[in-house]
Amino acid sequence: MTRWQPDARGRLAQAAMELYLERGFGQTTVAQIAERAGVTERTFFRYFVDKREMLFDGSARLQQLMVDAVADAPADAGPLDAMGAALDAAGAVFVDLDHSRTRQRVIDSDASLQERELIKTERLAIAITAALHARGVGEPAAALTARAGIGVFHVAFVTWIAAGSTRSYAEIARELLAELRDVTRPTSRAREERTTGRATT
Repeated sequence: MTRWQPDARGRLAQAAMELYLERGFGQTTVAQIAERAGVTERTFFRYFVDKREMLFDGSARLQQLMVDAVADAPADAGPLDAMGAALDAAGAVFVDLDHSRTRQRVIDSDASLQERELIKTERLAIAITAALHARGVGEPAAALTARAGIGVFHVAFVTWIAAGSTRSYAEIARELLAELRDVTRPTSRAREERTTGRATT
């Protein structure tokens, strides 16, 4: 766990994470979080909608960073290259390994949190698809690229927080994106079939 932050928001976030681990997410109340952080419940709601959203507080920033990265990719970059830029942007957010591991432990312990994470991921995929559309990528290429990229995003995160992992998120994501390119690259036989318009035997 990281040290307590001097600001109320930081103290609330720290207190919540500690209580979620000690008592369980479902058994922790806003009043308990506020008390441990040394603030009032009114102060809590000044910063957070509810105790669940505390765990997803950075989602909007992450989405904006990834969408902006797609938009700012070089004009001649292909869809997967633009997606790669978005994954690199995510690497700027996923830097605190201990915090991310702890947060995931809490999410994995509660079905409602898992559902909320799926919703956030779906919104991210939709936003990236829209960003690809804005670059002139049509359908189904935009949706397929975004969904495949979100798959890389997820697998990279799971790999990054795994026990014994020492590499950065960005490094892992780049490696996995390269793997995706390899598995989707046509084989020589498939290229021949597309070129000649017939199946080879």
